Amino acid sequence: MFRISHFIRELSHPTPAGPRRNPPGPVVIWNLIRRCNLTCKHCYSISADSDFPGELSTDEVFRVMDDLKAFRVPVLILSGGEPLLRKDLFDIARRAKSMGFYVGLSSNGTLIDESNISAIDEIGFDYVGVSLDGIGATHDRFRRLEGAFDASMKGIRLCQERGIKVGVRYTMTEDNAHDLPALLQLVEDEGIDKFYFSHLNYAGRGNKHRADDARHQTTRKAMDLLFETCLDLHRRGIEKEFVTGNNDADGVYMLQWVGERFPDRVEHIRAKLLQWGGNASGVNVANIDNLGVVHPDTMWWHVSLGNVRERPFSEIWSDVSNPLMAGLKAHPRTLSGRCGACRHLLICNGSSRVRAQQITGDAWAEDPACYLSDEEIGVTGARAGAERVQVTPFEPRRRSA
Repeated sequence: MFRISHFIRELSHPTPAGPRRNPPGPVVIWNLIRRCNLTCKHCYSISADSDFPGELSTDEVFRVMDDLKAFRVPVLILSGGEPLLRKDLFDIARRAKSMGFYVGLSSNGTLIDESNISAIDEIGFDYVGVSLDGIGATHDRFRRLEGAFDASMKGIRLCQERGIKVGVRYTMTEDNAHDLPALLQLVEDEGIDKFYFSHLNYAGRGNKHRADDARHQTTRKAMDLLFETCLDLHRRGIEKEFVTGNNDADGVYMLQWVGERFPDRVEHIRAKLLQWGGNASGVNVANIDNLGVVHPDTMWWHVSLGNVRERPFSEIWSDVSNPLMAGLKAHPRTLSGRCGACRHLLICNGSSRVRAQQITGDAWAEDPACYLSDEEIGVTGARAGAERVQVTPFEPRRRSA
């Protein structure tokens, strides 16, 4: 995850840069249930409105939570499917809060209503994230349900009325990129706390629809808009969280943006980006699916690292005998093609290995969704080189006429 707002604040209130450090344990995104009332176009779990057999029982979930706590996992994000369809969700969330976890609820928002908002409030979720893929009909088309946008907005507003921190998640493709400006305006107008911009990752239905992925120029324009919007709100004293996910080239692109807008801050931001360190799948973020299978993150559902029914999560996550986990935990990773030769590898860390694997069959190949040019990443004439190139001082890109 790339925290735009954090780096925007560093422009006006710089803090000392230090070495890259991993948290004591990974953030765990836990798909407690696969059932969902929607069949969204880019769903990585390929959920449907039906029960899936073999899901973890309440007691099994509790036993795993004990292991996660002992392993110093700080954050649990309870997801699905649609987690509100799981009958023991509130029991799980209540216990997680009592154990001291930061607990988030990841929902499509359509089922947050008057019947459960008091329970959501009483549990004290630290954060509720709701997915929006556009405004009105655009969102409904992606969610394949007429009226989904209005229902999700109702859920967001109910959370706000109770003082619950709530945010919007948005996955951009060529089919909904036109709604990004309106969504950002909605975030300001509605007083929404957080905006999470997700690049399409090639997993689940997202892999089937990768032909709809945003073209590189569309992505660059979207990032420019996000940076400028976050900066404008910051200057007006309106502090919101803006983050992106599934494409860590965003950090390098922001460094270029800073070079154009704030050249005196380039070296400081570069140092902070190196401290961040880029993609952390298999290190700082983990996933447990509805059957108890552990994955490097939510986009790796086609790869099993082990099952918590057979082996504690703590053992699975620490085991680097699996070549994928050994490779993901390396920093910098040993990569080929443009990623391997990129002068900014220590910032991005190769971004999404899922996209590389889905396109080429090689998890360590270049990320096909890197939207930076060869010249910008210093690999002109060395596209196929596997040699790792150290990060060099940044040179601002030239403005187009």
